[in-house]
Amino acid sequence: MTPPSCGGPTGRFPPPRRLPPPPVPPPPRPSRSPPRRRTPAHADQPDPQETDLSTRAVIARPTSTGYAGMYVHFDGYPDSKLPLLLSAHQNRFAGDLEAMARHLIDEVHIGWEQLGTDLLDGAPDALRRTLTGGEEFPSRQLTNVYNTDGTPAERELITQDGTDGLEWAYVLHESGIEVIGLLAYDRGPVVAWDTDPRCRIRTDPGAWNPEAPAPVVPPRAAPRLSATAPASAPTPRKSARR
Repeated sequence: MTPPSCGGPTGRFPPPRRLPPPPVPPPPRPSRSPPRRRTPAHADQPDPQETDLSTRAVIARPTSTGYAGMYVHFDGYPDSKLPLLLSAHQNRFAGDLEAMARHLIDEVHIGWEQLGTDLLDGAPDALRRTLTGGEEFPSRQLTNVYNTDGTPAERELITQDGTDGLEWAYVLHESGIEVIGLLAYDRGPVVAWDTDPRCRIRTDPGAWNPEAPAPVVPPRAAPRLSATAPASAPTPRKSARR
C-alpha cells in the first residue's frame, strides 16, 4: 500500500512562506531650527523659515527724498514698537529727538535683532509694568551677518527705495512718529510724541491710511479716588411724640 503523500502532488512539503519584513518606523521629524541670523533685506532675500517668525521693520530719519534708517528684525508691529518709542522719547531721552535717533540709527552697526525694555528706562514704574506685564528683555543688535556670497555684511542704511521684504517703517519726525504700513502704503499718519504709550493700537497695515488720523485709541481714564472721606448725610431729626 502506497503511503499517503505528505504535501503536494510530488509528495514534498510545501516551501515555508516568507513573511514580509517588519515595517521600518519613519525617521523622527527634525525639530524646527531657530531662525538663522541673516542680513537685512537690502543685502539678502528673506529666509523662508523666518517669514512667519519675524515682522521686519525699519526705524528711520526723514530725508529730502523720503527716509533712511536701520533694520529691525523681530516684532515690528506698531502695538509693540510705538509704546517703546513713545516712552523712550518722553522718558529715557527726555524729548531729545536727536539723541534718540543717534541711539537707534547712528550707533547701530548692521541693525537691530530686537528692541527691548531698556528703552523704557526712566519711565514711571506703573507705566513700565503696564507696557511689559513685568517681563524684561534687552535690546540686541544683529551679529554674525553675512551676504549671500559669504562676505561679512557692511553697514548700510535702508531707504524708502529698499523696503522689499519689510512690513513697517517708523520715521522719527519733529512732530511725532510717522507709521507706514508698507504692505498697503508708502506714507503714513504721524503719531504725536505726547501720545499716551498705553493707547490701544491697530496692527492692520490698511488701517494706517496717510490721509486719516492714526488708528490709536487713548486708554480709558481711571476714576479718581478722593483722599478724603465723603461727607455723611445729616441724620434726620426725629419728630417729638405727642
